[in-house]
Amino acid sequence: MTHDDHALARDLATEAGALLLRLRADRGFGDLKALRDAGDRESHVYLTEALARQRPGDSVLSEEGKDELSRLEAERVWIVDPLDGTREYAEEGRGDWAVHVALWQRDEGTTGGLAAGAVALPSQGRTLSTAEPIELSQVDTGHIRVAVSRSRPPEFATRLAEHLDVDVELVPIGSAGAKVAAVLLGDVDAYVHAGGQYEWDSAAPVAVAHAVGAHASRIDGSPLTYNEEDTLLPDILVCHPELAPTLLAGIRAVL
Repeated sequence: MTHDDHALARDLATEAGALLLRLRADRGFGDLKALRDAGDRESHVYLTEALARQRPGDSVLSEEGKDELSRLEAERVWIVDPLDGTREYAEEGRGDWAVHVALWQRDEGTTGGLAAGAVALPSQGRTLSTAEPIELSQVDTGHIRVAVSRSRPPEFATRLAEHLDVDVELVPIGSAGAKVAAVLLGDVDAYVHAGGQYEWDSAAPVAVAHAVGAHASRIDGSPLTYNEEDTLLPDILVCHPELAPTLLAGIRAVL
């Protein structure tokens, strides 16, 4: 891996996000399904064609593309979600959707193989990336704000909130990338999800989380791993590292 991989992830996520903003402005919100489909398709084409040009020897795993299992033998795999939060993208006024670009590299050590990543938040005019890690803000351990799914909040999150001996506020947010970004930016303190995800939902957010020193794991505390044959990742916890012991213990108690 070169430093340019960090910059490439950042630039591609940002550029795909700009494309999606233009597409939404041009099409409007008259046909929401057509808008969602066009966003998925056009961002996917942009990202995969750009990666084919700039990293022709690398494999690509995209939510919107065919899963070529030859990636399992590859040394480097780009894991992308061209439009994370398709539902939010097609809702006028919502900004909690994202573009994910991550690089998995064999033998990358303790980060689940993630070597670089970026999460673009186009409606917010921001891209978080491993090229320029931000600094985590301080956390109030007496009041924990937990991002949960806007459409299907995990039932156990309510039990977790009731179990912990601190004040817990559940905060519904749209896409997975927007939730992790909210943790890293200090808008919330943790993100917990157990409703099922895939590698492209979390690879880029987790790469960025690792880069800034946040905790990221399965909800049982085990590592998140990527470029697996089965791309399902059933659950995730991302939080300020000071909160990880408390939240993991609470999750164990309520599951």
